[in-house]
Amino acid sequence: MIKLNVLFKKMQKDDKKEVLMFHVLSDELPHADELLKMPGSIALLNVEESEAGEVGAEFVSIQRDNKKTVLKFNIKRDAEGKVNKLYPHAGSNVSLGLQPSQMTIDEFYEDGHEGIEYNVDGAGNVEVNKDQMNIEDVGSDSKIVRVK
Repeated sequence: MIKLNVLFKKMQKDDKKEVLMFHVLSDELPHADELLKMPGSIALLNVEESEAGEVGAEFVSIQRDNKKTVLKFNIKRDAEGKVNKLYPHAGSNVSLGLQPSQMTIDEFYEDGHEGIEYNVDGAGNVEVNKDQMNIEDVGSDSKIVRVK
């Protein structure tokens, strides 16, 4: 595992992902050889000051100039609520742990939801399999609320 002291510069959310940026404020980049091989892959990152634990993220890029090195990560899904535990640490100096994940980019971005098969006729009407469950099939003791 690579450990770095970094400035947790930015945490930004859009519709589909969380973007995390960390700055290594130094002329030297510790573990440079290992880090330069990681962009474009999935990494497990851990902000030690947080209770989030390891979070899977796409290591998007590493950019270096004469003052700093910027590490950029995207987190697609947060089913376990780990990302919310990182917010209080944005803007602070933190200890960042990084290690490569065995997961591929394709696996990371898989939705995992097969959906319902359907056809659309020429008039724009949707036809689903006749065996597909509908709201009338749900019993009255169900917690589903019908909205009209």
